[in-house]
Amino acid sequence: MQKSKITGAASVLLLALCAFAAGQMPAGVQSRKSDTGSTVLADAKGMTLYTFDKDTDGKSACNGNCAKNWPPLTAETGATSMGDWTVVTRDDGSKQWAYKGKALYTWVKDSKPGETTGDGVGKVWHNAVP
Repeated sequence: MQKSKITGAASVLLLALCAFAAGQMPAGVQSRKSDTGSTVLADAKGMTLYTFDKDTDGKSACNGNCAKNWPPLTAETGATSMGDWTVVTRDDGSKQWAYKGKALYTWVKDSKPGETTGDGVGKVWHNAVP
């Protein structure tokens, strides 16, 4: 009987930890299967998120025309870091989400959820993966 209670308690704790970990993403961000079958991070509309090799930890190097083609994943006012997710202040003062220190962007040429046409562009853009 005692072993059963311990096993049950451990199972409940494990489920709670999994739920907590799943909740450690900004609102609307999700993990999903891409059109190639790989798991990628995506925005609330299911559009694939990308990272840019020219960014440095906590700093976006994609501004101006770059940001028109690669729109930043905007962080809402008052957003705060959580786990692997941090908030980056862009050159224009706006806020952007970053995952594991890499700022996140969508790609204007992706036309439907799950597309990954930006992966490998210029050899500096990559799918953001969980």
